Amino acid sequence: MRNGIDIDCLRVLRWRPVMKSKTSLCRCAWATVEPNIAYHDSEWGVPEHRDRALFELLILEGAQAGLSWSTVLNKREGYRAAFDGFDPEFIVRYDDAKVAALLANPRIIRNRLKIYSAIGNARAFLAVREEFGSFDAYIWRFVGGQPLQNARQAGDPLPARTSESDAMSRDLLRRGFKFVGSTICYAFMQAAGMVNDHTIDCFRYAALAGGEKSRG
Repeated sequence: MRNGIDIDCLRVLRWRPVMKSKTSLCRCAWATVEPNIAYHDSEWGVPEHRDRALFELLILEGAQAGLSWSTVLNKREGYRAAFDGFDPEFIVRYDDAKVAALLANPRIIRNRLKIYSAIGNARAFLAVREEFGSFDAYIWRFVGGQPLQNARQAGDPLPARTSESDAMSRDLLRRGFKFVGSTICYAFMQAAGMVNDHTIDCFRYAALAGGEKSRG
């Protein structure tokens, strides 16, 4: 140890997804068990610009309300199957029979309000896409089109909300979105790579601070 920092961490200069070294990599404190580890290493904080993927993250972050993110990750494939690959044009047409089927589906979080919010959010999402050309063009305006780069130390508490997430939440709510409070919006920003909140000792921090290629 040197000043409380694991020497192995100091030796990791850049991300190389080699499985045999996985246990020695320094990660953000929340990524200690699966499925959090795999999600942290490959997705969290990587800029996302694909509309359907952004819609998926928005719905999943809303579904997380009151639950752990690992719970949502464990049900992610179930959600993709149940919600037609998160295609908003399908979801917007869901009727009472479809809602009943979703409420009986153990592979998703069976919360009536969250299910109905996903349908309403699909409608609002399509309206935003019609107005701005893409949801991507709309949502990335809240960070000026570029990821916000933080430099958090290990052990620093992550904010629950910021001025950017406050502005995003207000506008989404005005447009008819549900389950988009500021805390949910900030978690969405982290997931979509709109903000780099990896701690500086984390092996993913440098790659994302250096502008790692977007997903897709």
